[in-house]
Amino acid sequence: MGFDLDGTLLDTSDELTASVNHTLGLMGRETLTRDQVKPMVGLGAKHMLKVGIERTGSDGDDRDALLKEYLPRLLEHYGANLGSGSHPYPGLIDAMDALQERGVTLAVVTNKFENFAETLLTAVGLRDRFACVIGGDTMGKGKSKPHRAPIDEMVRRCGGTVNETPAAFIGDSIYDIMAAHNGGLPAIAVSFGFLHQPVEELGADAIIDHYDALIPTLEKIAKASTR
Repeated sequence: MGFDLDGTLLDTSDELTASVNHTLGLMGRETLTRDQVKPMVGLGAKHMLKVGIERTGSDGDDRDALLKEYLPRLLEHYGANLGSGSHPYPGLIDAMDALQERGVTLAVVTNKFENFAETLLTAVGLRDRFACVIGGDTMGKGKSKPHRAPIDEMVRRCGGTVNETPAAFIGDSIYDIMAAHNGGLPAIAVSFGFLHQPVEELGADAIIDHYDALIPTLEKIAKASTR
């Protein structure tokens, strides 16, 4: 069973907001609220800072130059504070307990840098739950989600065989759903993540509103696949 990280396993919006605001402060700009930052999350740090610059500056600003100068500072602040404001979504721990009791191997596939993902999961005490953590840079340039390469690698690292071992993937973005489908896996979308469009438009095989529904949903998917 594969999980996306930000917006799926963990609500990381508080610490992402802190890093965005730290960087905007270095620019001498106004800070943003958590609700303003949340829709910016999910498409990478560069996108997040780009939107932050656009929302707090003027049309005359050289945004490319600002991005080049300040993106490393955002990443430095974020890397130094990983786990300081992130927490599992309700019901996640119980769902993982139940999956592991059934012998299901768990993994993480995220577009976050692998070292950041490893550090974050360790900081919140969840790293040991997962057989592997695959980041956006793990498979090389151009092979992050929605490419199937990280999904295939997840299956291999969990001891399975690509296109043969039963597996599923859960996430909150179109990249998650596309990656799962590109890898031939059923995809589950969470309605509580960092959505950039209505969850019904992601094209997932199923949608859950709470982790209490994860195992029943997986059972329905497994049953349907045997018909």
